[in-house]
Parts: sequence; structure tokens; C-alpha cells
Amino acid sequence: MRYNIFTYILLLTSVFSFAQEKDKEKAKALKASTNLTWEANKKLAEDDFVNAEADYRKAIHESEENIAAPYNLGNAYYNNETYSEAFSRYKQAGELATDKKDKHSAYHNMGNVFMKNKEYQKAVDAYKEALRNNSKDEETRYNLALAKEMLKKQQDEEKKNDQNKDDKDQDNKDKDDENKDQKDGEDKKDKNKGDEEKKDNKDEQDKGDEGDQKEDNKEGEGDKKEEEKNKPKEGKGDNKQKEKEQQQPRPNQLSKQQVKNLLEAMQNEEKKVQEKVDAQKVKGAKVKNEKDW
Repeated sequence: MRYNIFTYILLLTSVFSFAQEKDKEKAKALKASTNLTWEANKKLAEDDFVNAEADYRKAIHESEENIAAPYNLGNAYYNNETYSEAFSRYKQAGELATDKKDKHSAYHNMGNVFMKNKEYQKAVDAYKEALRNNSKDEETRYNLALAKEMLKKQQDEEKKNDQNKDDKDQDNKDKDDENKDQKDGEDKKDKNKGDEEKKDNKDEQDKGDEGDQKEDNKEGEGDKKEEEKNKPKEGKGDNKQKEKEQQQPRPNQLSKQQVKNLLEAMQNEEKKVQEKVDAQKVKGAKVKNEKDW
């Protein structure tokens, strides 16, 4: 039992000694970090930004408990308008800080970076976090009100831009539709013009064909007149010949002269017969002087 108690006491002593040693090392590191921070502040005041930045970095590496090193380096970057690096160091200081006052300062400055970058929604959130750690700071409260006002203005501007963009897109669409309608009208006009030209060409062709036809008819009439002109004229002899030809009997048909001659011959024959009958005193039927045809 005594052995166990002795072992327990020895263990506690070792842990305590180790913790003391660890604390001594942390204190030593914190002291070195603080000294480096002091040197960096001095060089920064002398406008020696390069060496000041180097000392701040060394101080941060020496001890995480030195919140002043990243915070002051953040201020150096902020004053040098290197806002992205400033935000990174403020964020580091805010996460390492255990004291509300330190957290408040870190988030307040993060809000300032967001304001510089016109990220007003993030600035509002950062200032609110700063006020959660110190609600009495009037500067943070003023910055928060300003961030909200700028955020509203930004949102209104974006809304207006979106509306203008929509109007512009609509105008472009209307213009495109108008250009399309105009193009369709021009195409239709060109098509109608083409159809009219085709019709005019067809009419001209028809007129040409009609003119050619008239010209052909005219040439035909001219040829006919020329032929009649070149045809020999008929004289009196030709007329007599024509009458003679008309008097010539046609096949199976007697001419008027032949019929007349035939009738006279028949009448002469009848006269002779009558004279013979009268001479013989023979009674009989009287023969007609004319023959029925």
C-alpha cells in the first residue's frame, strides 16, 4: 500500500515538474515573441516595412499566445492596402484570442477589410460578431449601420442592373424580331418583285411571240401578195377559154347545148312523123307535140 502511494506521489511530482517545465518554455517563447513584436513595431514606425514584416512573422512562429503579433501584422498589411493578407492575419488573431476584447478588435478590423472590398454582407456579419464580444463599442455600431446602408444600396443597384439587363435583353429581342420582320418583308418584297419580273418577262415573251406571229403572218401575206403579183393576169382569151371549159360536158352529164340540140332533133322527127300520118289518113290517137320529161 505504501509502495502504491509513493509511486502516485512520484508520478504527480513528475507531471507537475513537466508542466512547470512546459510553462517555462511557453513563457520563454512568449517572451521572445513579445520582444520580436516590439522590434517589429519599432521598425514599422521607422517605415522599415520589410524588416518589420519579418520580425512579426518570427514572433508568430515563436508563440501562438502572442495575439499582438498577427494583429499588428494585419494592421501593417491594412495600412499598406494589402487587404487579403490583412484579413488572413486578423482572422488568425480572432481564432487564437481567448479574451473578448481581443476578439472584438480582430472582428472589427475584419469588417473594415470587407468594407474596403465592398463585400458589405460579410462586413455586416463581421461587425455583428465584434459587437457580440463588446456591445458597447460605438465605432463598431456605427460601422455596422454604415455596412447595412451600403448593402441595401448595393442590392438596389444590383436589382436595377438586373432590371436594366432584362429591359436591354427585351429591347434586343424586340430589335431582333423587328429586324427579322423587316428581313422577312424584304424577302417577300424581293420574291414579289421576282414574280413580277418573271411575269413581265413572260408578258414580254408572249408579246414577242405574238409579234413574231404577226410578223410571220405579215410575211405570209407578203408572200401571198408577191405570189399573186407574180401570177400572170387573165386576158379576154383566158375568159373565153374559161367559158369553153365550163361548157365542156362533165362525165355522165349533157351540156345545155346538147340538150337543146337533142330537143330540136326530136321535134323535127315528130313533125316528120305527123306529116306522114296526115298523109295516110289513119285514125289514131293524137301525138303530143311536146314530150314530157
